[in-house]
Amino acid sequence: MVNTVIFDMDGVIVDTEPVHYFAYMQHFKHLNIDVTDEMYATFTGNSTKNTYQKLKETFSLLDEVDGLVDYKRELFNNAFDQKEDLELLPGVKALIEDLYNNGMQLVLASSSAKATIGRVFKRFGLHKYFSHIVSGEDFPQSKPHPAIFIKAAELSGTPKEECIVIEDSTNGIKAANAAGIFCIGYKSENSRLQDLTLADKVINHFDELSFEKIKNLK
Repeated sequence: MVNTVIFDMDGVIVDTEPVHYFAYMQHFKHLNIDVTDEMYATFTGNSTKNTYQKLKETFSLLDEVDGLVDYKRELFNNAFDQKEDLELLPGVKALIEDLYNNGMQLVLASSSAKATIGRVFKRFGLHKYFSHIVSGEDFPQSKPHPAIFIKAAELSGTPKEECIVIEDSTNGIKAANAAGIFCIGYKSENSRLQDLTLADKVINHFDELSFEKIKNLK
């Protein structure tokens, strides 16, 4: 029986990917580097720090990684605050409430920085539903490394056999698999070139899930 659901955030709870994309592309233009959409898609699920570490190596950037991260984060925060039409993904709030009201433990495991998670959770009133929040900035390696999901399961106090992960990215699904946790792949309309074939189950809309359907998935 499933007792804990571990949610990714970007592309699962809220689609901040267009905001991230806008901020990154502004920064890439400033840095005068050519990052193709195919290359950008490989960064999905990575922390911002890990993304810039790879970009620094690929393009021989002279800037320090921490400075690059801070500059991009400022671009993102400005864009996030100005984007008045940003909403939770269809059906996810109803699913979160259904799981919470039926006693399911919810944990967030997102590659996003703590500050970004805090902005999203405050804007949409999500703090009360989640027992723990785990940020990718606390780990030296990003998804597909399993560390973030292993930590999320540990914090929940639930055996990983009684946990599931909901993810929308190739790297996130690989991380869940490496952690040995059942993974539901969410096929978002806005997912960019992501391969969900390694997920244990794939959904197209959150109305395909409920407490009753999730609790007996395994």
